[in-house]
Amino acid sequence: MRMKTDLVVAGYLIHRNKVLLIKHKKIGKWLPPGGHIEPNETPDEALKREIKEELNLDIEILNTTRVAEEGNIKQQLAVPFYVNVHSVGSHDHCCLFYICKPKNPEQIALNQAELDGYKWFTKEELKQVPVDVKNIALKAFEVYEWLTQNESR
Repeated sequence: MRMKTDLVVAGYLIHRNKVLLIKHKKIGKWLPPGGHIEPNETPDEALKREIKEELNLDIEILNTTRVAEEGNIKQQLAVPFYVNVHSVGSHDHCCLFYICKPKNPEQIALNQAELDGYKWFTKEELKQVPVDVKNIALKAFEVYEWLTQNESR
């Protein structure tokens, strides 16, 4: 029998050559912030809401492809830099991963009901986190560097 699969989002926030991870109370691991996409919510809206709820941060989601807003286009959304399906025990998550920049990093405030902590990790410090989180974070750094080098072109 196939497991239930929920659609979720996660953001790798990069600031000053560090990535922000949260220590989730329920899971007890370092993870990128994010959560479930609610009914009638786009992935971009879900990501912005979850990061605001968890950390009080406003974000800019990078990697938004623009085409002419003509015809039936209502809204243009960011393109995930990575997507996977992973187990969270009782069910699976199909996760859309995004690269983000915090707009107000000095105003971070932890949601203590959900989280045990947060930390800005350098690439070298990522050896302290689960291997999948580390590998995705390293890819996020790589894509972030490419995006920021090419955004003026």
